[in-house]
Amino acid sequence: MGRCRSLRGRRVRPAGVPAAVALRNTNTVLLGMLVEKVSGQNLDVYLRDHVFAPLKLNDTSLPGDGAMPDPHAHGYTDFTPEGTVADATDWNPSWAWAAGAVISDLEDLHTWAPALADGRLLTKKTQAERLRTLPTGIVPGASYGLGILDFNGWLGHNGELPGYETIAAQLPAEKATLVVLVNSDIDHQGKNLSGLIGNAVTSIVTPGHLWPAPVGTAQK
Repeated sequence: MGRCRSLRGRRVRPAGVPAAVALRNTNTVLLGMLVEKVSGQNLDVYLRDHVFAPLKLNDTSLPGDGAMPDPHAHGYTDFTPEGTVADATDWNPSWAWAAGAVISDLEDLHTWAPALADGRLLTKKTQAERLRTLPTGIVPGASYGLGILDFNGWLGHNGELPGYETIAAQLPAEKATLVVLVNSDIDHQGKNLSGLIGNAVTSIVTPGHLWPAPVGTAQK
């Protein structure tokens, strides 16, 4: 499986998360700056040493430019001035930095999702604070914590950058992992592709714990 972007990058809110929850890429960029200030390390080095290496995420990295190691999937977008489809593979995602410039692949995300959900890299107190989610008020069963979504028991996050969409989540109740990688961010009838796939898969595999269907969005 070729590499795709990204773990969290997005230019729209995840399905079911209203503006009132204050989900902003700027918050995550500021958090990355804080990590660098406190640790004395560049963020890419800190993530490598304290997240990627301990979890053996050997194909996951935070690059400083738009380059992706081979092999990788080309990503396609209509997020262009004319609304035409373009190959966004080599677009530099450094503007997203801590909020979405990470590159990973299917196997690594399959490892990352349960680690995110069970908090194995955090103290129990920190993980408990992280999972104190608040209802979004839009989608039944959807709530948001400290950088983590709870969708009907699925813990994780979805993300989007031009050309790519991702879902990485864990359902502790069923010990199930959901990873969706799509090499396009072109909506289908106003709905993001990864959300449609996540909803379709969970309707079959875990019908009691649905990943919510995406809500139609305005033109990008």
